[in-house]
Amino acid sequence: MKAAIFTLGCKVNQYESQEMTEMLTNNGYLVVDSKEIADIYIVNSCTVTAESNRKTRQAVRHFKSKNPDAVVVMTGCVPQAFPEEALAVKETDIFLGNKNNSHLISALNKWFEEKKSINDITMHKNDNSYTGGIITNFEGHTRAFIKIQDGCNRFCSYCAIPYARGRSRSKPIADIKTELKNLAENGFKEVVFVGINLSAYGRDIGLSLTDAVMTAQNTDGIERIRLGSLEPDHISDEMIDTFAACDKFCPQFHISLQSGCDSVLKRMNRHYDSAYYRHLVKKLRDSFNDTSITTDIIAGFPGETDEEFEDTLNFVKEICFDKVHVFPYSLREGTKAAKMHGHLQNAIKNERANRLSTVCEEIRSINFGSMKNKTVSVLFEMPKDGYNCGYTKNYTPIKVKSEENLSGKIRDVLITETHDDFCIGEII
Repeated sequence: MKAAIFTLGCKVNQYESQEMTEMLTNNGYLVVDSKEIADIYIVNSCTVTAESNRKTRQAVRHFKSKNPDAVVVMTGCVPQAFPEEALAVKETDIFLGNKNNSHLISALNKWFEEKKSINDITMHKNDNSYTGGIITNFEGHTRAFIKIQDGCNRFCSYCAIPYARGRSRSKPIADIKTELKNLAENGFKEVVFVGINLSAYGRDIGLSLTDAVMTAQNTDGIERIRLGSLEPDHISDEMIDTFAACDKFCPQFHISLQSGCDSVLKRMNRHYDSAYYRHLVKKLRDSFNDTSITTDIIAGFPGETDEEFEDTLNFVKEICFDKVHVFPYSLREGTKAAKMHGHLQNAIKNERANRLSTVCEEIRSINFGSMKNKTVSVLFEMPKDGYNCGYTKNYTPIKVKSEENLSGKIRDVLITETHDDFCIGEII
């Protein structure tokens, strides 16, 4: 029987789709691409914005239309955070909250026995511990994501994720060690630690993110260690010193900003100000060679004035981020921001997002220009359009002309050309 998984959202969702892939394979299912006709379609949903919810509904309806006889499963963050909205999507046969992904096989077995809709959504509780499997592979990728943390305690005023993911909880270090060994044995040279609030790893079990990094540092076969998104106020001097001493550590830091204006940060319930963030970036750039700093910014938060937006624009120019993901503010029901005064029109939010994106792209192009004539180490992924494509340790995208398939290999490259969004080089 064929099963396909369609994944929306973040790296944590991608990891959990891999968990479900291995569950299905271990129980005799053939996992195929979601473009194929399958007997089962699983939509692993995201709810970070209203648009994410819309895409989830659209995907469910698309797959049911594609094969009316197929079993369609909706799992992930939408049914977990907004169960009533999820249950209204009648094309769904099985509803699983992300808390119950491990129930996938039993839910499918029950559906095939009874041919009745299944609702398996239970709420997270504050005292829940970390649950989840241990993967052995990461299908279709050169680098493997390892989820080591789930949930979030921060309750930023715009965010529904604590309701979708529950409170922060951490994977036992023994499980991380086993997972790293599995992936190294299957040829993965680079791992990316991910979580909903990754920098909170270990706080509930007497550890810290440095413990996970050092476990990877000491794993034979792992040559690169990369981190997902981090909260600025969780990054300590001790953490920076430990990372800097690890020769496998990749100095790419994705540090959530959300706004460069202190008054907006306060309304967002963020736990730092622009001065703190500025100081942190300086410490990171002083501690690592070729450090890459990337971030997320929300444009048009409720009540954001023209002056507050200009503060963010100026802060972006000052920091010179290597890449910025810019999002117009999206109202999420149940959050504090949804009840705030001063919600802006979509046209204003989109115009500000476009202005920010333009400035950020110009800065990114200038930063790439400074890479010319540098020699860098590149981990290559799958060839594309006549090039071998890969990434440096600081996540600069590199293209190389070579008849050899370099997928999964690390090579030194001399950068000979720079473009707006990538660099071209030659193998040394």
